[in-house]
Amino acid sequence: MGSRASPPHDYLHMHVEQLRRRHQSLSELTYARDEDAKLETTRARLSNILKRHEDLKERLSRDSDKLIFERLQKEFEGARAAQTEEISIDDDDWNDGLLATFREKVHMEADRKAMANQVNVPADLPLQSKTTYRIRNKVIYCLDGARIGIQYETFFAGEPCEIFHCVLESKSFLEKMTLIEHTLPFFLPIRELESDLLSSNAIKFIDHLEEILQAYIDRREQVRLIKELYGNQIGELFHSLPYNVIEFVLEDFECKVTVSIRYSDLLLTLPSQARVLAWPLRSSKRISTRSSSASAAQPVPFRLPYAEEALKTLCLPEAYADIVLDLPHALKRIFSAQDSD
Repeated sequence: MGSRASPPHDYLHMHVEQLRRRHQSLSELTYARDEDAKLETTRARLSNILKRHEDLKERLSRDSDKLIFERLQKEFEGARAAQTEEISIDDDDWNDGLLATFREKVHMEADRKAMANQVNVPADLPLQSKTTYRIRNKVIYCLDGARIGIQYETFFAGEPCEIFHCVLESKSFLEKMTLIEHTLPFFLPIRELESDLLSSNAIKFIDHLEEILQAYIDRREQVRLIKELYGNQIGELFHSLPYNVIEFVLEDFECKVTVSIRYSDLLLTLPSQARVLAWPLRSSKRISTRSSSASAAQPVPFRLPYAEEALKTLCLPEAYADIVLDLPHALKRIFSAQDSD
């Protein structure tokens, strides 16, 4: 007897199973293509956001801010040219008593000029010396109009960087001081610091501004330096305005490496958090996947703990050099471990 034909429902079942498998394969392929398309769309949007970010930063840092900077710079230069001496103050001598002396001097000078105007006496009659005071990297000037001016000098790797100005004023010697104008970056929390510290502890406010400015310059210059030294190896690079969030991509070796670092405090010059992931490239034969689902067709990233530790303990250019130097060995160890599983 010849073999009996399979029932129609068996043929139907086999046909449905073939269609299901074909649909699954097409779904995985479509998923991968969709993911690539989504990635390209995200990259395009990110590039557009970064361009708008740079345009906004440029608009916010010009015009009125530049006018204030030029005017204050000219006033501070005039005060420096008129000084008779500069006194360096040790940290131990920088206290509320010394600041009270500055305040008394500017109010006495303002009163003297007011009285001179009433009796037609030359207001610039030199009744007292014009002294400036240097405490670490800030210089304090007694300005006209009962104002105290602080000039902040910043440095990176021992070389001078930017100079910032801050002007404090009080209506009388007994009143609290207020911040009336400055040339500090607008994205730093200056007004919050004024509200929290200036009325209760002016010394701490002045010193805190010095620390936050120097830390900002340090983070900014670290990024500038890796772009200058390793720009041809770095793909996408993003940073927030105060440089407390920094992300960049390395596309080299058998992986694309994404680096993300965070500074939990604006006083920090080393990151408080670091995350470094290596993403196997699609062309690599050693792509790690998890399961047979559609999502598993995507490469699975793995962390690079040695790189994260380097970022949290070394300045960014040094950490970058260490990461790149050890990356081939780290990838070899990871791939060897995968092959042995």
